[in-house]
Amino acid sequence: MRVLQISVQRYMRDTAEPVMLSEASDLKSFGFFQRPTAQQLLNAFSKIVVKRIAPGQRITVEVEGMAEYQVHTYVRTDGLAGTLTADKEYPTRVAFAVLNELLDDFAAEPQMRGWENEVRNDAYAGWPTLQQKIVSCQDPASFDKILRIQNDLNSTQQVLTQTIDNLLERGEKLDDLVQRSDELSATSKQFYKQAKKTNSCCTIS
Repeated sequence: MRVLQISVQRYMRDTAEPVMLSEASDLKSFGFFQRPTAQQLLNAFSKIVVKRIAPGQRITVEVEGMAEYQVHTYVRTDGLAGTLTADKEYPTRVAFAVLNELLDDFAAEPQMRGWENEVRNDAYAGWPTLQQKIVSCQDPASFDKILRIQNDLNSTQQVLTQTIDNLLERGEKLDDLVQRSDELSATSKQFYKQAKKTNSCCTIS
């Protein structure tokens, strides 16, 4: 089991796209030259999902071209959102517990005041709590034990599982969104096209 990325985003529909406030990735399983492409694709897919989820929803999304992975996404009613991208073996219950705790921590930290008006990506880059979380959550069993002790088990109720196609609006296609993305390099777009053909994007070696 592996968590590739955790992100904290802001989306209040006052910006064209969600704002990536902070993110942490574990890309050690990728070749050195693949890592920038993998990073861009993870960022792009997480934003695509956040943008299409109603406030208050928790949804696990399977993205075409990322056959081995799921994007667990929670968008709070205040516009703060979190994503956790992990392989399909990672427990959904733990993924959403991690996101719930992470977003609570983010909103409670004094230095994060004003995030509601932030429009810059990576405005809180390097947030230590997030960097620690992507390390600790690689072992879902240990995290789950802590949850059981705290009896904080209700945060994962009413989690939906969908494919990315089900989230897209009528007439939208993931391929078109990828090609139009300003955040993806030409190399990343080509990598996605090739990966989709083999259904093996972001495969762990």
